[in-house]
Amino acid sequence: MIRFDTVTKIYKTNGHRRTVLDRASITMRSGVNYGILGINGAGKSTMIRMMAGSESATRGHILRTSRVSWPLGFSGGFHPLMTGKENAIFVARVYGEDPRKVLDFVADFSEIGDYINVPIRTYSSGMSSRFNFGMSMAIPFDTYLIDEVTAVGDARFQQRCEEVWSTRRANADIIICSHSMETLRSYATEGIVLANGRAVIYPDINDAIEVYQRLNQ
Repeated sequence: MIRFDTVTKIYKTNGHRRTVLDRASITMRSGVNYGILGINGAGKSTMIRMMAGSESATRGHILRTSRVSWPLGFSGGFHPLMTGKENAIFVARVYGEDPRKVLDFVADFSEIGDYINVPIRTYSSGMSSRFNFGMSMAIPFDTYLIDEVTAVGDARFQQRCEEVWSTRRANADIIICSHSMETLRSYATEGIVLANGRAVIYPDINDAIEVYQRLNQ
């Protein structure tokens, strides 16, 4: 379960003030998959980062009663000067997982060979994507956060991604934001619409999509 309790999020840049969330209070229940919708700039990605804990609320509180992932494939938590091996071991220890088990999984899954022993800042975009996705799959979470679904690697590797991802999501909840309505329908049963600093939950994802489409006209 993830609960936003009167959460306000304000950005201040170049003398401008933008309110993304204004005293928003919603509860995302365990056992339910949610899709987040809103026009560009409504705060979908910000909300995902706040759920992950990588961004703080300006005011209010966010309560998590389950183990929540970082956004799927996100690399912002890895240190560019550390090797893939060092990053994998560090993250495993942070989440209380067996470092050797996590490292072995990532090394095998990412297929980057000896590059696991060099700083990740040297990785190509393809290598980084495979390493990042492998890290996301190496640690089991109760809730997975997705900020757009992106394909990783060639067709063969994408099949590997789908196989392990299917296993993970069979035993976990998903919270996803996407511009694809079909993707939202395939992953989510309920919807959260962001507009004018408010967040409203709709028990049927189709109702949320209908509201979003009206806002986007």
